[in-house]
Amino acid sequence: MGRAGLTPERLTLAGAELADEVGFEHVTVSALARRFDVRVASLYSHVRSSQDLKTRIALLALEELADRAADALAGRAGKDALTALANVYRDYAREHPGRYAATRTPLDPQTAATSAGGRHASMTRALLRGYDLAEPDRTHAVRLLGSVFHGYVSLEMGGGFSHSAPDTDETWSRILDALDALLRAWPAP
Repeated sequence: MGRAGLTPERLTLAGAELADEVGFEHVTVSALARRFDVRVASLYSHVRSSQDLKTRIALLALEELADRAADALAGRAGKDALTALANVYRDYAREHPGRYAATRTPLDPQTAATSAGGRHASMTRALLRGYDLAEPDRTHAVRLLGSVFHGYVSLEMGGGFSHSAPDTDETWSRILDALDALLRAWPAP
């Protein structure tokens, strides 16, 4: 029997908070046990391992991010939708750096299929309907947007742009302008 008040959901949320504080790579069942001032063994009735905990955090983060994206995209199209989606990813990463890192966790195929990852792809595809792209170009564009959003955010969070002008917000805005222009004039194969 687990300790009263400890549930997989509570531990996952506490693990996500810990990830934001110390970094996703430092989240372990041992670190979580210290946070709750309990023995590590008492948590194993709720989570199987540190990897299980990290997977749960990744699933939570993907869900949170998908919910934010859905809210931001509602009623938007074209560049407005592109900017809204891009800003959701960037803002979430700034607010929740550990959780954002968790969203990059590779999931096994079965877990991935039932995660909010599919919602992310569907929302990106819906955004791209405003650009009139047919397959396979729509898939190429989904991959492009994911690469640019996640690549820029990762480099920015790692301090990669902090040593030179112009300001990163200005660069972000110009990148979104360039993506919009590219998507409107997608090159033929």
